[in-house]
Amino acid sequence: MPASTSVHDLRTLIRSAHPLIVIETVEEERVFALVQSVAAQERMPLFEWSITRGLTRCDDSQTINKLTAAPSALLQHLNGLTVEAIFWLKDLTPHLQDAAAARQLREVAAAYGRSRATCLLTGHPITLPPDLEHIAVRLDLHLPGRDELQAMLQTVLQSLGTRTAARRPPSTTVVQSLLNSMSTSKAADSGPSAQERDAILRALQGLTLHQARQVITQCIVEDGTLSADDVHTIVKRKVQAIKDGGLLEYYPLEDNRFELGGFVNLKSWLERAKVGFTAEAKALNLSPPRGIMLVGVPGCGKSLAAKAIAREWQLPLLKLDAGRLFDKYVGESEKNFRKAIDLAESLSPIVLWIDEIEKAMVAGGGSGDADAGLSRRLFGAFLTWLQEKRQDVFVVATANNLTLLPPELLRKGRFDEIFFVDLPDATERTAIWTIHLGLRKQDRTRFDLSQIVEASTGFSGSEIEQAVVAALYRALHRKQPLTTDLLLEELTQTVPLSVTRSEEINHLRAMAQGRFVNVR
Repeated sequence: MPASTSVHDLRTLIRSAHPLIVIETVEEERVFALVQSVAAQERMPLFEWSITRGLTRCDDSQTINKLTAAPSALLQHLNGLTVEAIFWLKDLTPHLQDAAAARQLREVAAAYGRSRATCLLTGHPITLPPDLEHIAVRLDLHLPGRDELQAMLQTVLQSLGTRTAARRPPSTTVVQSLLNSMSTSKAADSGPSAQERDAILRALQGLTLHQARQVITQCIVEDGTLSADDVHTIVKRKVQAIKDGGLLEYYPLEDNRFELGGFVNLKSWLERAKVGFTAEAKALNLSPPRGIMLVGVPGCGKSLAAKAIAREWQLPLLKLDAGRLFDKYVGESEKNFRKAIDLAESLSPIVLWIDEIEKAMVAGGGSGDADAGLSRRLFGAFLTWLQEKRQDVFVVATANNLTLLPPELLRKGRFDEIFFVDLPDATERTAIWTIHLGLRKQDRTRFDLSQIVEASTGFSGSEIEQAVVAALYRALHRKQPLTTDLLLEELTQTVPLSVTRSEEINHLRAMAQGRFVNVR
């Protein structure tokens, strides 16, 4: 079944005489379910067009009208019709680059604007000529929710049960048990339990309906059953789909082993904020926490903190690199932002890590005037979403350069809290040295840690890690074990960021003083 909000939105647009509606998607099956539902409710005939079949009526799919296969013939035909119907035009937009075709569609829209007749354009991507973009309205088809995924799951199980019965009657029991367990609250012995069903449906969220159907079919065909063991297969498919999208990186909970040393104030705040997701908080009309911002010296643990928060709260993590949002084509950057946000919301509850958020606030690191207002639009869209979001998406934004961030973003209330991350003190450097030596299979008791910690004053966590790595390479080259002297030698040959960029770091500390909460 199509999402009820999409049905309502499309019905509203048709009733208000919008002659040209655009749905940018490749999921034609979902579009068909949507427009079929709306057409039935509005008691309007539904036609669909493709360049291979021409214009056909959906309840008479056997009749193929090849006379209207050419875009020019289609548009001329539509211009002469007086019937109030929904005309679903598949992949027409590439042909609208022709001036004559674009003009014809404008004339069709002008005629249909005086009735309830509507042209629905689908495809991906959809780029309209400016004059058509001005009169068209775009309808977002969000990723399928739980109800759609549940319905798809039952359909797949019914289909597999029918095919299995035709070929191997004895094996229908397993599939039928699965079907029974998905459609009733009482799970069959061979089917997934209620808890397993919830885990499977949650794992499917974030996939298109087609992708979800493919992976579910794969899981069932492989071993004839569907259980919590298949969640791993589903998550792998989802990780690949997100990776292919190019905007986000997905860190499944089971792969998140990052731990955070120090950061006492941050950990204390997170412990308090966690209760905002509980039923008790909702009973008091308390909204879940929106998110936090981590600003400070590069290489001092902001990225690690984002990963550790997801681990602490037992939630998956999505990383959005703000620089990936930008596209050379007008309007594409905003689409990228909406796509990333839609995906994050479909996966809720989740932690969304926006890395180097200042890159999104000022495109290319400029003033924002040279990018035709793109930065301001993205900034406005982000603030609106952050303020009004309803899904459990906890935002962790990291920033290195405060001078590029608009003042509105830093004021109290945009984020639940803003934390400042400074260079590690002696206690934290001891912990960092211990962690990185242990990760490289080195016994910390063989080293004079107090001397090493003192020598690494002013070093960031990432610089300490690199010192361990470089010293180990040096030891391997000399064919000797790693020693305190080798580590000290590496430190003396390294000029830390606190020296090379001391003015910037001092300025950053001055800005943070009294404005932000120290993580320590």
